[in-house]
Amino acid sequence: MEYTQLGRTGLKVSRIVLGTMNFGPETDEADSHTLMDAALDAGINFFDTANVYGWGANKGRTEEIIGSWFAKGGDRRDKVVLATKAYGSMQLDDKPVWPNHDKISALNIRRAVEASLKRLNTDHIDLYQFHHVDRATPWEEIWQAMDVLVQQGKVLYVGSSNHAGWNLAQANETAARRGSLGLVSEQCLYNLVERRAEMEVIPAAEAYGMGVIPWSPLGSGLLGGAIRKEREGSGTGNRSLRALENTKLREQVQAYEDLLDKHGLEPGEVGLAWLLTRPGVTGPIVGPRTREQLDSALRAVELELGEEVLAGLEDIFPGPGPSPEAFAW
Repeated sequence: MEYTQLGRTGLKVSRIVLGTMNFGPETDEADSHTLMDAALDAGINFFDTANVYGWGANKGRTEEIIGSWFAKGGDRRDKVVLATKAYGSMQLDDKPVWPNHDKISALNIRRAVEASLKRLNTDHIDLYQFHHVDRATPWEEIWQAMDVLVQQGKVLYVGSSNHAGWNLAQANETAARRGSLGLVSEQCLYNLVERRAEMEVIPAAEAYGMGVIPWSPLGSGLLGGAIRKEREGSGTGNRSLRALENTKLREQVQAYEDLLDKHGLEPGEVGLAWLLTRPGVTGPIVGPRTREQLDSALRAVELELGEEVLAGLEDIFPGPGPSPEAFAW
């Protein structure tokens, strides 16, 4: 496994991030424990979750599964850089949200952190991330709450997710005025199919020394051999099938698979390996449901893409270009 610093921090993290969103809804507790053991054995030390994972009536279940895995001991907690998130309500989906029980007011940050610590069976969270932008709460209030949690040792670093470039600037400029470390990472949607983050989010993250952690690195399965799987009847997801109804996108994905067939490469591994070549990227989040999927992600770390392949990928999935030129001229 390869490791890198998380943004401008001294924290060393693996270049593959274990996403846990499937733990509970798709993968039962025993199999989730097995996958976490396998990830740790392979050198993956960066685990990502969120308080709402488990979804519906089971919100929080994913954190509980991770907590029960930590309880097994064997230095599991000590070896893991643990990231979780807060923003959404933990109330059941069919119940009204009680005031101050969602988003990231100082009050809800405190409530959410304490609840996550309990579910995760730990005394601290290494990276606490804001799952979305709270337009109603000023950054001064957010940083006041986070500074207290950092001083208490309950949170070590703070990150964001699904924030715009100007949100990152606003957050970090406010933190600097307070003498706080500020955001050290941004978790955003980024893959070969969806490259809009290159216009502003990733340049802003780089300028502020933030690590970029792409989610949905295979475009909800589109970059994992979706057309081949469709042809073979081997389990293309419904979201991929709907997306492939777009003629232009289908042509791009077919060209992608043809290019990789020519070079004897696996689509899912290339989708991840491409992200690892991108400036500012710490590591993509992979959410394996099986050991086979985990092994595929691990092979991506060692995969070196040649210039011909990289050029071909750029031709098939061109990026938006730098800003402001991409939208100004």
